[in-house]
Amino acid sequence: MIARLQPIGLLIGRVALGVVFIAHGWQKWSTNGIDATAQGFEGMGIPAPTLSAYFAATTELVGGFLLIAGALLPLVGLALAAVMLGAMYFVHLDGGFFSMNGGYEYVLTLAVFAIAIGFSGGGLLALDSLWLNRKKDEAAVEPAPAAA
Repeated sequence: MIARLQPIGLLIGRVALGVVFIAHGWQKWSTNGIDATAQGFEGMGIPAPTLSAYFAATTELVGGFLLIAGALLPLVGLALAAVMLGAMYFVHLDGGFFSMNGGYEYVLTLAVFAIAIGFSGGGLLALDSLWLNRKKDEAAVEPAPAAA
């Protein structure tokens, strides 16, 4: 029973996490604007603030959509985790653990779940699963090498 529900659980996780990242990426691109985001990054001491703002905003926005689709999950998980761990190191570490005090609890949770979902395989309802299942099917059809 659990195995049959796993793809639905992974879909729910991918969609929920993807929506959170899309919202944050959209906020950086559209609501705040990338210039204001870069200025904010500079004020927080983030190196190469303009490049970092473009990287964070793009990674969050595109990565969120890819999470929902279940595409390129290991790469997306690593990229999103890198952005969150950067936020943790440069912004939230001095605030202690709890996010209500400006701490790293929230960004650490996002990083960990991005890795977990990124390396989960995404379930049967993920684009990666369609591609990987097709590769497995093709390998199964190929004849075995002749014995020497």
